[in-house]
Parts: sequence; C-alpha cells; structure tokens
Amino acid sequence: MDDAVRKRPPPVKVMSGQLRAAESRDAVDSGDGWALRLAGGRSLRVSLVWMQGTVLEVQPERNTVTLLDETGTFAVLGVNNIPRGKPCLAQAIFAGKYVMVMGVVMAVSPEPVIRAVKMADLSELAGLHRRMWKLEVEDLQQVLA
Repeated sequence: MDDAVRKRPPPVKVMSGQLRAAESRDAVDSGDGWALRLAGGRSLRVSLVWMQGTVLEVQPERNTVTLLDETGTFAVLGVNNIPRGKPCLAQAIFAGKYVMVMGVVMAVSPEPVIRAVKMADLSELAGLHRRMWKLEVEDLQQVLA
C-alpha cells in the first residue's frame, strides 16, 4: 500500500449513486477527495471508499472491472495489481460474482472510478451481503456525518 493511501482516513461505505452526485472537495474547501451530500443538508468527506456490487464486465487487458450496485455502475481500476490473500481474483473474477472493493476515488462523473486497494469475492453469501449492504452504508454514514 502506498503512503498516500496509508495517510487517508478509514474507508467510507458508499453507493455508486452517492459518488455520482458528489462534489470535488476543491469546490467545497481545500483538500482532495469528494463531498457526499447526505439527508438533512449534511455532508461527508470521502477519498477512500468501500463498495460492493455484482461484476458486469471484466476487461483484463485494461486491468479493469465494471460493477453494479443497486444505484448504478462503477469502474474499478488496478484489479491485477492488488495483493491477494488467496488466489480468488486473478483467475476467478467473472461476470455475476458479487464482490467488495476498497479503493481510492479517482473520478465521480460520468461514472465513479475507483483505484482498487483491496478486493474480495463475497459470492458465497451474496444474498445476505446484498440485503445488508444498503443498511450498512446508511448506518455508517449516520455515525460519521
């Protein structure tokens, strides 16, 4: 993990639709990252995120996968460069898998783009993970904002 990632705050659980509507922190205040607009006029600063979704497309030649959560699609870059505890990703990422990704937000529009730091296959309990994900996102954001 590079020093820039180590100095960032812990990852924030987000949905792709929230990132798509985020504003650059340069527009909000000084610094890098993005500002999510939450209910009640609150905002939450993010640069390192934790997201989950279903793999729609794998592009090995571009080192990229496209994921879908319940609010839209997002791209994940650098999937071949992340450390792997077990060899679940290099050969086994394919359309239909349900995965989590932790990474740095590179862009939010027109589609969120995340540079992966960590990825894990959650397909074994995908039904449970899918049902719980939106609730986990909402709960963490209420605590942090």
